[in-house]
Amino acid sequence: MKKILFKKLLFDCLKFFLISLFGISIIVWVFQAVNYLDIMVEDGRNYLVYFQYTILSFPKIISKIIPFAIFFSFFYVFSKYETNNELIIFWTHGVSKIEIINFILKTSFLLMLLQIILLTFGVPKSQDLARSTLRNSNINFIDNFLKPKKFNDVIKGVTIFAEKKEADGTFKNIYIKKITSQNEFEVTYSKTGNIQSLKDIQVLVLFDGQNIKDKKNNFDSFSFSKSDFNLSNLESNTTTYKKIQENTSIDLIRCYDSLTFKKLDTNKNFKVENCSLKNSNVLRELYKRLIIPFYIPLFILISMMLIIISKEKQNYFKFKISIFILGFFAIIFSEITIRFIETNLIDNIKILLIPFIITLIFYLLIKLKLNKNFKNI
Repeated sequence: MKKILFKKLLFDCLKFFLISLFGISIIVWVFQAVNYLDIMVEDGRNYLVYFQYTILSFPKIISKIIPFAIFFSFFYVFSKYETNNELIIFWTHGVSKIEIINFILKTSFLLMLLQIILLTFGVPKSQDLARSTLRNSNINFIDNFLKPKKFNDVIKGVTIFAEKKEADGTFKNIYIKKITSQNEFEVTYSKTGNIQSLKDIQVLVLFDGQNIKDKKNNFDSFSFSKSDFNLSNLESNTTTYKKIQENTSIDLIRCYDSLTFKKLDTNKNFKVENCSLKNSNVLRELYKRLIIPFYIPLFILISMMLIIISKEKQNYFKFKISIFILGFFAIIFSEITIRFIETNLIDNIKILLIPFIITLIFYLLIKLKLNKNFKNI
């Protein structure tokens, strides 16, 4: 009978956890997808790139929501069980409160492991694929970012200004500055221009203009009646390099190991960009992936404090509000600790031990409180 009761309790907790997790994640994903519209509208990317990029951001959103969803779900289920007197069934079948706590605490380690796997493998891989989608895509809709009376610098090394855009799509008084190298650039002016597709390639066709080239302070100019300015093979200013959070955990560990033991070989092809002694983000990213998930048992333990005091107590409602605030504060605190991570691992020992120490303290306090209540019966 105990196994049936434990399975029912676990099923209710996990069911509500999954519903809240995906429900909140989808809402956040929709709002974030709206913010990503500039990839398509301002940066000139096509619809397929936009959808791929937004969908690949979903695992990261889930990893961010998991801590709150876990605490809220277990808090809600235990509160519901207490309010509906469902916990009495456990007591009548000889199940003690500490047995429930131990059972749920064992389950929390599985959820913690799930979060570590997601943060260590799933999120970095999806983020890298999302960045690769931008890195390997072309600017397909030039007219999306070419706006009149605005300096358009979406394309790397190119600034375009158009004074006016007619109803038929013709641009008036177009100025284009293109930086070809460190000491070289060229400026193109044309009275009119429009965007055309030539052999599946979008180009800006310029009419009645002049081109001026500067090569190490040597100027050369020529006039033209028609000129094609191809923008499809140029790079966007959108960040396409691999960020720290997009690297695999193994690469981050190798990077930090190389920096710690000062054996970084410049001839080695390290996959981690900005792998330098001045960069503390490597250790912070590893801390976020491998240590912060250890706060999950603490979040669940805080929610289970609801079974310590019966709802018949006078201050039960205030106690429940205090537990919710405490859990919410614990979630915020776990994220804040990332800012205190330094480049030296030894200096971070205290921060690394915080989730283990606090979880142990909470468990011992709960056990002590339950033993005290049992003696008073």
